[in-house]
Amino acid sequence: MTLAELERQAAHKPPALSDLSDHLVFGEGPENADLMIVGEAPGEEEDRSGRPFVGRAGQLLDRILESVGLHRDEVYITNLVKRRPPGNRNPRPEEIRASAETLLQQIRIVKPKIVATLGNVPTQWFLDTSDGITRLHGTWHDWNGVRLMPLFHPAYLLRNPSREKNGPKWKMWEAMKELKATLDALPDDRQAVAIDTARQQGLF
Repeated sequence: MTLAELERQAAHKPPALSDLSDHLVFGEGPENADLMIVGEAPGEEEDRSGRPFVGRAGQLLDRILESVGLHRDEVYITNLVKRRPPGNRNPRPEEIRASAETLLQQIRIVKPKIVATLGNVPTQWFLDTSDGITRLHGTWHDWNGVRLMPLFHPAYLLRNPSREKNGPKWKMWEAMKELKATLDALPDDRQAVAIDTARQQGLF
């Protein structure tokens, strides 16, 4: 299956997502991206444009990537839930369950070397944990043989703009430098991702 085929499949809106927007925000980036970034769900700007991370938080994400020599066009960017929840509320457990298989298929197709999760919702889902992002930010984890690093959501950094040492922006900068160095050091060969889906049924 290709990403284009998967997107056509994901356009079908299951009943569990009936409260969410009718507009699909599937994701974008190269089908062979080394880095995949996974947020929570689209916001208002994303819902309007059909593209992930294009609002203020997305513009900050672009600058964060560029600060370590990465360009948005090199990265696959998507969300755990592909449709905007009303009022930008957190996705409900049943909405996450109904959306998860599309994300898992994206990972199987892209075969990223590193997955970076932004904020609590995708981080807790991937790692099957209730630990918050303030504890997990910048730490490495093995997820089905893929390296995974939780990161602050750019929206959180917009609310906490201080550049002081040990503040959120400073911690993000340090984590991104480590992520980029690790990405550069990984071998060029791409491995199929064998996902244990039973492990993804926990937490909720």
